[in-house]
This record gives sequence, structure tokens and C-alpha cells, in this order.
Amino acid sequence: MALGIKLGAAGRDHGSWPVLLVLLLAVLAPTACVLWFMNEAVESQQEAARLKLAEAYRGQLALMRDRLESYWAQRAGELDRLAGTMDGAAAFAAVVRSGAADSAICFHRDGQPSYPTPLPPPAFVEPRTGMWAEARSLESTDLARAAEAYAAIAAGEKEPAAAGRAVQAQIRCLMQSGREEAALQIIEQQFRDARLSRARDPQGRLIAADAQLLAAQIGRRRGSWLPAARRLEKLVNDYASPMPSAQRVFLMEELRSLGAFQFATYEAERLAAAVLVAERARPGEPALRRSAVPGLWRLSSPAGRAIGLYREETVLAAMQGALAPEAPSQDVAFEAVPPGAATAGWDESIPAGRTLPGWQIAMTIGGDALFAGAARRQMQSYLWVGFLAIAAMAVLAVIVAQALRRQMRLARLKTDLVAAVSHELKTPLASMRLLVDALLDEGQFEPRKTRDYLELVARENVRLSRLIDNFLAFSRMERNRHRFEFTLTAAAEVVKATEEALADRFRAAGVRLEVDVAPRLPAIRADADALVTALLNLLDNAYKFTGEEKDLRLRAFAAEERVAFAVEDNGIGIPARERKRIFRRFYQVDRRLARSTGGCGLGLSIVDYIVRAHGGEVRVESRPGGGSIFTLLLPAAVNARGAAA
Repeated sequence: MALGIKLGAAGRDHGSWPVLLVLLLAVLAPTACVLWFMNEAVESQQEAARLKLAEAYRGQLALMRDRLESYWAQRAGELDRLAGTMDGAAAFAAVVRSGAADSAICFHRDGQPSYPTPLPPPAFVEPRTGMWAEARSLESTDLARAAEAYAAIAAGEKEPAAAGRAVQAQIRCLMQSGREEAALQIIEQQFRDARLSRARDPQGRLIAADAQLLAAQIGRRRGSWLPAARRLEKLVNDYASPMPSAQRVFLMEELRSLGAFQFATYEAERLAAAVLVAERARPGEPALRRSAVPGLWRLSSPAGRAIGLYREETVLAAMQGALAPEAPSQDVAFEAVPPGAATAGWDESIPAGRTLPGWQIAMTIGGDALFAGAARRQMQSYLWVGFLAIAAMAVLAVIVAQALRRQMRLARLKTDLVAAVSHELKTPLASMRLLVDALLDEGQFEPRKTRDYLELVARENVRLSRLIDNFLAFSRMERNRHRFEFTLTAAAEVVKATEEALADRFRAAGVRLEVDVAPRLPAIRADADALVTALLNLLDNAYKFTGEEKDLRLRAFAAEERVAFAVEDNGIGIPARERKRIFRRFYQVDRRLARSTGGCGLGLSIVDYIVRAHGGEVRVESRPGGGSIFTLLLPAAVNARGAAA
């Protein structure tokens, strides 16, 4: 059906894109400049605030240094205090259990290591003659008699070391002879005696501790090991007893393997042993330095009585704990940096002092520093000004773009309208001129021929009038000047007026028009002439886009409490994808077909405008090759009171 111009005013505005592109660049360029200036201003403001804050808190670094030096000097003095009141293993236990250090190496007043170091062997030397020699010889021939001989020696010895070694040998003989029960009894009896509790073997190891370990191992096989293990645990934790560090660590590991035994000094013993293996420990000036063991630091006490050993995580935690109370704000952070670590990213740093050689105290300023509030306020003002400027430019650009596109669209619309009017008016005028010239060329007017020519002229005149009416209606629609005169109108009168207007034309063209008006239709409040114009446009389209056999139908009936006018044809139909576009002004589904049948694509847009002004709607049912049905649904008079007048 004749249905508008596909390209042109209602189509794509190809010519407007260069203008829109220029407008877009005109907005983007100033926007980019504004954003750049805002960013530079914000960065400058932040840097200025950072410099002010760094200057204000630079003096805090010296206070931090003094605080750290005081902290580690107190630690070193605590080592001297704990190690000076006792000696050897007891001093080691006091330092570790008090938390003064993770581990320690203690020294005598003469500067010699006291713990953890191997103890010197006891002064007693086993004689090679007498009862000791006889017992030794019996061990290879008669274990029972050897055990009795060692028991006799233990009973007669007044020296605790000699008595302890004799009991140890007696237990050895009993175990070798398979008399475990007897060995357990000897351990129970002999090593509860305070006299033998400190006896040591030739290697300096505590005999009572080895005996209790043996009792625990025997008891484990028998299911009664816990009492002996508890006694051994007590011995291991008793740092007043003369037990070598190596034996103590060994016994701790054995007890840990037996069950749920934990020792507070176990890790400290291991750390001290590792340092003694890795380096020759000697007290020096009270300063925190790395040890030969990776991840371990050492601090000598001022009097040289102890060297405190600290894991690196302990040192860093202690440093942070000492610095945290001095931080004046959450925006300023102080940190102690170990020797060799990079201080990149810190605002200021100074050496940590003599007690911490190689350490640095660094300061950094966070994003929310003391002067950052003013920087944020300034930044917010910049942002508001920048955003307002950008928003103003964007709004102005949108307004200008819309105005330009509208003007270009109107210019194209006018151009297309002039072209369409010229084309459509030229055809009937040319036909009438040709007919009139043919009549004037005749010498005499033949009545029959003259009448036929005049009828053709009248038909072209009607066509011309219809075109002019459509153009005038379109002009009024564009200017919003079209006024409707709504009155109570019968649907039958509208159909009759439409039929009379097309009767002569359709009769001459051999068109079969079927008219069907349902009885007792409700009246409608409408502009009758406007509705006739709408139906004429629909019938004119139906006439143009049907084949040689033109079967048209005009119906009026009630539908959904409304009055419906339907125009049905047997024409070429409309594709489904085009049905929403056919009501656009100047839109045509097939331009070539439109040129051959005439029309400029205003008919359906006028129909849609008239029906909407009456508060109704237009529905289309069609399929390609199967004809089309256009239905105008208008409210009945009861429901039409609100229609625009």
C-alpha cells in the first residue's frame, strides 16, 4: 500500500553526522582540558599538604629514636638484672620465662659461658682396683653377682657421684639380665634420695634423669609409664639441677614423643644451641645485631652477664609496639626498618641510634593526613566547578545538536514535500491539459467524444482535489493548526458519504465495492468530514495496490464497546516488519510501486492522525499476497465525551 518515503526526512540523516561529530569534539576537547587541570590541581594540593605534614612531624622522628633506644636499653638492663642474681641454667630459665628474650646465653662473672654449655665432668674417677675392678670383671661373666657388687659399692660410697655411678651400673646389669622389675625397684628406691639426685656420669649428664627416662620407657611397655614420666618432667623443668643443655633438650624431645608434654623453654634451648654451633658467642656492647643464625637477633647486656636472643618477628613486633603510642595521628605511620631493607616509599627516615646499629626509623604519611581535610575540600570545590562546567557544555551541546537535527530534518522534509507535490500535481494537470488540447484541436465538437473527455477531466480534477486536500491536512498537522468539529454522528452516514464520494470513480474503473453497515450501531462523537477523509484515503490505497480484479469491502460494526470501520482489499499485502512503519509520513514500502501508482505517502499518516484525535486506534491485519484489512476503532458516544474538540 502507498506508504511514505523510506529515505529522506523520516529516514537516516546522513548529512547531520558531520555536524554532530564536530559538536562532540567541541564538548570532548574542553572536557579533557578541564579534567586535566582538575587532576593537576588535586595532585598539587595533595603534595603541598603532604609536605606541610612532613615538616610538622619531622621532629617526631627524633622522639621515636629516643623511645626505641630507651626500650632496648631497658631490655638489656633486664637481662643483667635476671642473670646477675643467679648463675647458669637458673639464669637462662629466668630470662626465658620472664619474656625478657626468646632465648639467652648466660655467662659467669669472669665472662665464661655458664649456660647452655657442657658441664665439666665430676671430680670422681672410677678406681681400677678393688671392688670397682671386681664388679667390672663380673659384668662379663655373671650379671647377677655384678649387680650385687655394684649395690654393695653404692651402699658403702660416701661420695654422691661415686654412689650414683654404682647405682647406674647396678641398673645396667639388671636390665642386661632381663630383670626389669628389679631395675624399676632400684630406680624407685635410690633416686628418691636427695643425695643421689644430683649425681652425674663421666659425661656430666644427670644420672637420675637418665634413670627416670629408663623407668618411663619400661613402664610404657607395661602400661604404667606416667608416674616416671612426671618425675622426669619435673627434673627437666628444674633448672636448679646441674643438667647439661644437650641432655635437657634430648629428654624434652623424648617426653614430647611419649605424650602431651610441653616445655616453655624447649624452643629457647634449641635457639641457644643453634647460635653456639654457628658462632663463638661472647658478650659485647649493648646493641641489637644479627646473629649467625638467619632470622635471629642478639642483644648483649651492659655488664656482659647474658646475651638475649630474639626472633625477627619478635623484634619487629616489639619495635612496632614501642612506636605505636607515639603516633600522633592515624594518618602518620612510623616504622623501624632493619639493616639492609629499602626505605623507598617513606617520606622521612633517620638512623635509629647506637643501640640499633644499621636500623632506620621511617615515617610515612597516609592519604587522610592532618592537612588532607583542606586538600579534600579544595579538591571537592574543583570537582564541583569542573563537573558543572562539563555538564553545562554537555547540555548546551545536546540542545544545539537537537536543534540542528530538527532544522536539517525540517529542511529535508520541505525538500521532499516540494518534490512530492510537484510530482503528484504534475500528473493530473498534464492529463487535463492533454485532454483539453485534444478537444480544442477538433474542428467540431462531437458530443459523445466531448462528454468522454470532460468526464476524464472531471476525474483528474477529483484526483487533484484529493491530493490538495491531503497536502493541506498535512500542513495543518505539521503546524498543529488542524481543528476538528465533533458532533454526534451516525456511522451509517459516514459510510454513505464515503461511498458517494467514490461511486463514480469506482464504477468507471470497474471496482467492486461491497458496503456492509451493521444495524443499530451507537452514535459516535466525531468530525464526520475528517472520518470520511480517513476512509477515502484507506479506500484509495486499497484501489492503488490491488490487481486488475479489485474487490474492496467497507464495513461498519460494533467491537469491544466501540464502533469499528474496516476497509478490506484483495491486494498485495504488507510484510509484518513494515506494519509499524507504514504510518510514518512519506514512508513507502516499495518506492518503485509507489511511483507507478501515484501518491506521496501521506495518506496513512493522515488516517492515523485523525483517528488518534478521535481517541481511537488503527489496527492492521495483512499478509503478503493475501490482502489487507485496516480497522478504525472509535469510542461510542458515551465514551467519547473526553475527545478533543
